[in-house]
Amino acid sequence: MAAWREVDGAECVALFNRTRTKGEAFAEEFGIPNVYDDPEELFRREKIDFVDLCTNPFTLPRFVKMAAAHGVPVISQKPMAPSVAIGEELVKACADAGVPYYIHENWRWQTQLRQFKSVLDSGDIGTPFRARITHVSGYPVFINEPTLNDLENFILTDMGTHILDVARFYFGEPERLYCQIHRVHPNIKGEDVATVMLLANGGKTTVTCEMAFPENYYEHDVWPQSLVFVEGDKGTAEVAADYWIRVTTSDGTHSRRYPPVTYSWANPDHRAVEASVVTCHANFVRAFRGEGTVETTAEDNLKTLKLVYACYESARSGEAIRLH
Repeated sequence: MAAWREVDGAECVALFNRTRTKGEAFAEEFGIPNVYDDPEELFRREKIDFVDLCTNPFTLPRFVKMAAAHGVPVISQKPMAPSVAIGEELVKACADAGVPYYIHENWRWQTQLRQFKSVLDSGDIGTPFRARITHVSGYPVFINEPTLNDLENFILTDMGTHILDVARFYFGEPERLYCQIHRVHPNIKGEDVATVMLLANGGKTTVTCEMAFPENYYEHDVWPQSLVFVEGDKGTAEVAADYWIRVTTSDGTHSRRYPPVTYSWANPDHRAVEASVVTCHANFVRAFRGEGTVETTAEDNLKTLKLVYACYESARSGEAIRLH
């Protein structure tokens, strides 16, 4: 909500929360005039340009279908659904209703990660043949959000949705993947470590995606930054800690730092992620105004969701999965 307040022209006019007292407290904090504990009543009474659904993948389908039935464009949290089949069902429901359906996939909107896309597109390092995208931290995620302990699937649906989307953003649709998962924490149901290998870029690039929240100790823990290293036939490029991008070619190494915008409401330790929420929101608003297109449509994000569940299939079978 703090991020929405940074976007010119966007105003939250109403909210729904199943617990009205919590909704009223939130509305008072952010100056939202109307509060509902019945979502159907909100859709009937309010004139809204779109709805932003901030809930978990198990409850999202109900609200996506409800918005579609009322003809209201949808912005949905990720992961967009608890299964590929349900994701496809939601995409169809919105398409049949003629309702725009977008996914709040903010990770690719981080300043340094977007700038790195420009580096890859420039051709300075030639054709990438190997890449590594890493999001590994000792951050106590299960202490911070205890409800995550009970998820049957965790890191691939949580961080994998982000990291695999970045891999697609950089290298296109993979042809094959292989995945291994582990559980380090003894008191959780899902996996807290995953390693995914993708064959992408028309078979030219091997991409390894490393994700982990093992809550062990690291000399250099850069939570919540994702690090990237790409080898090309003319050089290498990396997103390093503290928002540095380094490019090494025959001309030597060139480095530049791309820090995110810092907002007064943002946690200084999380500012790269929180700033990316603002730019993600702005992309949606421009599209609603007819001034551009949305990158993270539901149709596009469904491809990421399919990768997530292909990873689970590979981890169960111990075999590589052919995607096309």
